[in-house]
Amino acid sequence: MVPGKIGKYSRSVSIIGVGAMPFGDTGENPELKGLTEGEFFGAAALMAMENAGIEPRDIDFFYHGSANPKFFNNAATPNMQVAEWFGVRGKGSVHHSEACCTGYVGLEQAVNDVASGAHEIVLSGCVEMACGLPVPGKPAHLRKKITTDDVTPDLEAIMDRAYTRALGGGHIGQDDWMDLYKNEYGLTDSQVDEVLNTMSYHGRRAAVLNPLAMYRTPFEEIAKELGFDDPMEYLRSPFNPKTTQYLRVTGNAPSADGSACVIVCPTEMAHQFKQKPIEVLGVGTSCLELMRPHNEMEITRESGRQVYEATGLRPEDIDLLLVNDFVLSSQLLAAEELGYLPKGEGWKWVLEGRTAFDGDRPINPHGGRTSYGHAYGASGMADIYEAVLQLRGQAGPRQIKKNPKTAMLRGFGGGQNCHIPILRVLE
Repeated sequence: MVPGKIGKYSRSVSIIGVGAMPFGDTGENPELKGLTEGEFFGAAALMAMENAGIEPRDIDFFYHGSANPKFFNNAATPNMQVAEWFGVRGKGSVHHSEACCTGYVGLEQAVNDVASGAHEIVLSGCVEMACGLPVPGKPAHLRKKITTDDVTPDLEAIMDRAYTRALGGGHIGQDDWMDLYKNEYGLTDSQVDEVLNTMSYHGRRAAVLNPLAMYRTPFEEIAKELGFDDPMEYLRSPFNPKTTQYLRVTGNAPSADGSACVIVCPTEMAHQFKQKPIEVLGVGTSCLELMRPHNEMEITRESGRQVYEATGLRPEDIDLLLVNDFVLSSQLLAAEELGYLPKGEGWKWVLEGRTAFDGDRPINPHGGRTSYGHAYGASGMADIYEAVLQLRGQAGPRQIKKNPKTAMLRGFGGGQNCHIPILRVLE
C-alpha cells in the first residue's frame, strides 16, 4: 500500500440540488415499465434541477456514470445518448464507469471540476438498469429478464486479467473481512449471525419509511405470514437461508433499476438557489486489485485517513455515516475502520440498536443496499441523495434523531475502488 494525499480545493464547492428515481424492477412496476436508461437518468436530472431551482440551460457540464453500460444497456457512449432527455443537447459531458463505486466517483469529478474553475454549475448523475438486459435488434424500452448465467461471467471483468481472470479464478470475498473480524475479536458464529440479522432488520425498518426503497414490506409482516411471532426468529430460520458462510438471503443486496443526480456549484454562489447548500469538504480515495486479501479494509482505512487529514475533522465530528453495504457486514466493519464506531465493539452497538436510523450513531437511514436495492453504479449517488436530505432535515419519518451537521459516505466497489466524501450543511 502506497499512501496517498489530497489537498484543499482551490475554491469551496457545494451541492445545491438532488434528485432520485425509485429503485426497483421497472418490469414489475406499471408506472415505470418501458422507461429507457436515458429517460431514467433524465428524470433524476430534471428532479435535481427543480430541487435547485435552475433550468437545463444553466448546466455548464455534466457527468454520466453507470457500472457497465455496454452489458446492461448496449451503449458505448451513454453520456451523449442521454442528453436529449433533460434538455442539454450539445453540452459538454463525460461518461465514467467504476462499478459499484461509480456514484461516489461522480461526485468527486463534479466537485473537482468546479473547484478548478473550469465550470460553475455541474450536474453529475448515475443510472443502472440492472434488472434486465437489452433485447438484440429491438428498441431500448424492450428488455428481457437477467439471469445468474448472464451476469456471473461478466463479474470476471473486475479482476486483473493477467493471471486469475484468464484461469477463471478469483472471488469477491464477501466473507473475507467478517471472518477476520470474528476471529480477531472472539465472536461466535451465532453472534455474527445475530449481528447481521439485526442490521437487516433495522435496514428494513428504515426502508419501510422510504418511498424510493425497493423492499418495503416489514419483516414483522413476513414473519407472521410464515408462522413466526418474532421477526428475528424468521431472520435466523431456514426461510432465510445462508448464501455464504455468514450472509443470509436478507443480507444480500437485490439488483435494482435506479438513477440519482446531484448539482454542484461554487459555495460562494450556492445560497442564491432554492435549497440549503451542502458543502463537500473533501473526498479521500484509494484502490487495490480485487484479489488482494482484506483489500476493502485497507482502502477504507487509507481513504478515511486522507479525508480526515484534509478536512481536519475527527470521527467524533461525524453525525451520520452511509456505507456501500452490498456486502452487509461492510456496514459494521467500515464504520469501525473509520472510527465512527469503537474498534472491536461496534457489533455490540448494532445489537443495542444504536446504528439504526433512530439510534444515536445512525448508519444507512435509507435502508441500505439489502432493502433499498442495489442499482450498481447509481447506488452511490443515491447514498449522496439520502445524505443531503438528512443534512437538510428533509428525510421525513426516517430523519435521524440528532440534527446532523456532517455526514461521511464510504463508497466501495469495482475491483476495488474506495471513495470517501465528507459533507457538511451550510447555515
